[in-house]
Amino acid sequence: MSYVGSPNRRQRNKRRIDQLFKCACLAATLVCAATLIALLTAILWRGASWVSFDFLVDGPSRFPEQAGIRTALFGSLWLITLTGLISVPLGVGAAIYLEEYARDGIWRKIVQTNVSNLAGVPSIVYGILGLGLFVRTMELGRSVIAGALTMSLLVLPVVIIAAQESLRAVPGSIRHASLALGATRWQTVRHQVLPAALPGIMTGVILALSRALGEAAPLLAVGAMTFIPFSPTSPMDEFTVMPIQVFNWTSLPRAEFQNVAAAGIIVLLTVLLCMNALAVAVRYRQGKKNFR
Repeated sequence: MSYVGSPNRRQRNKRRIDQLFKCACLAATLVCAATLIALLTAILWRGASWVSFDFLVDGPSRFPEQAGIRTALFGSLWLITLTGLISVPLGVGAAIYLEEYARDGIWRKIVQTNVSNLAGVPSIVYGILGLGLFVRTMELGRSVIAGALTMSLLVLPVVIIAAQESLRAVPGSIRHASLALGATRWQTVRHQVLPAALPGIMTGVILALSRALGEAAPLLAVGAMTFIPFSPTSPMDEFTVMPIQVFNWTSLPRAEFQNVAAAGIIVLLTVLLCMNALAVAVRYRQGKKNFR
């Protein structure tokens, strides 16, 4: 009986462990979801009534009823646009070279290891680097372009790694078939590999730019202002961004500014959701093309 019962007992123990693991994962999911819902509810409760057209088009003010997010919103849009224009071509190009052209060897491993390590460097370190290199050495001042170059350094490792993973996911048979039909390496990458990897690349790019949109520490190090009465109109203008503006409002003594800060967070989240929706649309459209 002991010989027959032992396997059954082991099976019951395995099922109990399986159920415990399932419950632990479910509890972790519920805790994350409940925390997120509680934070969003608190923000919407305090800031939804302060979001209006006037809030979007007005500049900062020392009176909470007249405070707006226009200058920070334009600064964030300038910053994220320039950061994307700088980091995406460089990051995707570097990923293509490392995956499609570079030979396996010690130098490739060194570069790959350093790219992976740079993705984990704290953002304030990039801010100090940007202050020394772009603001002081290159004399770009506290301009939008100095902030964009600093944020490009921050997100570049993320873009490279995401693009590399997407390129690796493309089946090698596609490359072999294209080369066997007489296509060059460039034609294979341009017409076969990149379209197949584009959904994953877009996901990584949007995640990287979303991180750049929510960062404040490196921009404070570069010298982004906490109070700007005008919107930037060129890359050489001084600027502020939404995270810094929200941080500034939360530090003010009047309690109404806490509600204004919550309204600023709602606008920031809306911009992030729009960017994610764009990425989903691009992935869906490209996925349909690849399926055909």
